[in-house]
Amino acid sequence: MSLPSAMGRAAAPYSCCVLASVLAPRLAAPAPAPRSSCRALHTTGATPAGHNKWSKVKHIKGPRDAERSRLFQKLTMLLRFAVKEGGPNPDLNTNLANIIEQCRSKSMPKASIEAAIKGGDKGKSSSYLLYEARGPGGSALLIEVLTNNAKRAYQDIRLILSRNGAQMSEGARHSFDKKGVITVSGQDRQQRPVALEQALELAIEAGAQDVWEEDEEEERAVLKFVCEVPSLHRVREKLDSRGLQSLSTALEFIPNARVRLSDEEMERASQLLATLGDCQEVEPSPWLSGH
Repeated sequence: MSLPSAMGRAAAPYSCCVLASVLAPRLAAPAPAPRSSCRALHTTGATPAGHNKWSKVKHIKGPRDAERSRLFQKLTMLLRFAVKEGGPNPDLNTNLANIIEQCRSKSMPKASIEAAIKGGDKGKSSSYLLYEARGPGGSALLIEVLTNNAKRAYQDIRLILSRNGAQMSEGARHSFDKKGVITVSGQDRQQRPVALEQALELAIEAGAQDVWEEDEEEERAVLKFVCEVPSLHRVREKLDSRGLQSLSTALEFIPNARVRLSDEEMERASQLLATLGDCQEVEPSPWLSGH
């Protein structure tokens, strides 16, 4: 999303990466599942004869390529930040090791990973920021940001929030708990689908607290196992020992409280998250990034 430089400032280059934005809502029943604007596809009837097939492909491939590019830019920033914080050796830097796993699970090229690690001690220093906000209907919102210009990032995030019916607000952090999350393939090592009921049983056996199913890019089904932070690697080892294929581990904020939103409020909240998710590199004008 392009943010016009209406604040009257010069468009000085800087980097700002919204790592994640987490909302704690609950749909009022009955309510349809929220629509994702980045996934919306328009279908038509018969295609006229002689229609260039690229016009079909570009509407699918183009957005996916752009989404993948934004993802790789975020991962590159994370890799460099992890190197600066704990060094370039993943055996001695757990955070870096986890991010490398995420890169591999997203099919990030090995050369790009190595280049980001080698360049970790170069360039401007980045800071990790956690913003608390209130969204539509009083929903709580946490926004994780990596930037080399904290003041500028704050102004731009605040502008996005105000344009989407939200505002900065202290106290939202209490609606979330920091948890360990293991992302597992939807197929076991024998390439057999893992049903959610089976995953629930494995979660209990491994010591996880919860599990759910998600569709990632290219509509690949994955399972997310949630556990306490200190037991993250132990739970992962137990899941692997039971034939599952773990893809990555991470620390994430999981909602511990819910608010009831109307259909209209849920639509606005979904749009807010989509807008944050569309933001990426802020260079050379005030563009923002998000996940």
